[in-house]
Amino acid sequence: MKARLIETGLDANRQFRVKQVDEYFLNSPFHFHDTCEIVLIEEGYGKRIVGDHIDDFDQGDMVMMGPNLPHIWQTDNAFYHRRKNLRVKATVLYFAPAMVLGLVAGTDAAAAVEALLAKASRGLSIKQDAHARLLELFAEIQISEGLKRISLFLEALHLLAHTEDYDCLASDHYKNAMTVKDAGRFNDVYQFLITNFHREIPLDEVASVAKMSPTAFCRYFKTRTQKSFVSFLQEIRISHACKLLRRDDLSVMEVALESGYNNLVNFNKCFRNITSHSPSEYRKRMRAEAAGELIG
Repeated sequence: MKARLIETGLDANRQFRVKQVDEYFLNSPFHFHDTCEIVLIEEGYGKRIVGDHIDDFDQGDMVMMGPNLPHIWQTDNAFYHRRKNLRVKATVLYFAPAMVLGLVAGTDAAAAVEALLAKASRGLSIKQDAHARLLELFAEIQISEGLKRISLFLEALHLLAHTEDYDCLASDHYKNAMTVKDAGRFNDVYQFLITNFHREIPLDEVASVAKMSPTAFCRYFKTRTQKSFVSFLQEIRISHACKLLRRDDLSVMEVALESGYNNLVNFNKCFRNITSHSPSEYRKRMRAEAAGELIG
C-alpha cells in the first residue's frame, strides 16, 4: 500500500487547494501522496529530489508531480542561519487527479489532460514562459469560490496541458518502490547527503544514518532507488557543480573542491559521464545561452 506521508488538505469536499509558503527554509520531509502537486518557487534555492532525479532549484522553478512520486525540496545550508535577507517563498497547488478527469470527461480537453497527468508521473519541470499567468491564476484561485474557482483551476490546467516547454525529471523506467518505513529512512539519508555532499562521505558513515551495515545499505539503496549509492552521490555533486559553473567567480578547480572532489581528473570524468560535457564546455555553453537570451 502506498503511503501518504503528509496531509495535502484534500478530501471529498475539497478537491484542490493552493498553499502559500513563506519561511526561513523548507522543512517538508521526503514524502509522497495520492494527489498531484504543482510547486512554483518564487524565492529561494537549494536541491530537490523527484523520483530518481536530482537537481538544484532556484527562483522561478516550477515542477508538476503526479501521485505517489517521492520528492523532497531542501534549501541550501545558508537558509538555516535564519538571515533576514534569505527567505523561501513558494506557491503550491494540490489537486485530486480523479476530480480533474471527471470534470473533463467527454470533452475535447480529455485527451490532453490525460496525457498531462501521465507525463506528470515522472515529474515535469515547466519552463518560465507560462509562469506569470499561472501565478496570477493561483492567486485568484485562493480568493475565489464556486464555479469561478473551478474555472480558474481548469484554465491553469489548460495552460499546462498545452505547453511543450518542459523537461521530464524521473527516468522513464522509474517506479516508486517505497513504503512508509522506507520513506522515513530515506528522508534521513537524503538530508544527510544534501547537507554533507561537499566532503568525503565514507560508506559506513552514511550506512549508519540508515541504521544498516554497509553491504545491506548498498543493496537496499539500489533496490529502492534503482541506482547505486555512488551514482546517486555523484549526481548530487555534479548538479551542484553545474550551478557553480554558471557563475564566473570560481575556477573549475574551485568548483570541483566545493562540490566534493579533491581530484580534478576525477571531477572532469564524473562531470562528463553525467552531462556529456567537460566542466569548461558546460560553462561556455551556459554563457552562450545566457547571451542569446539577453540579445533576444
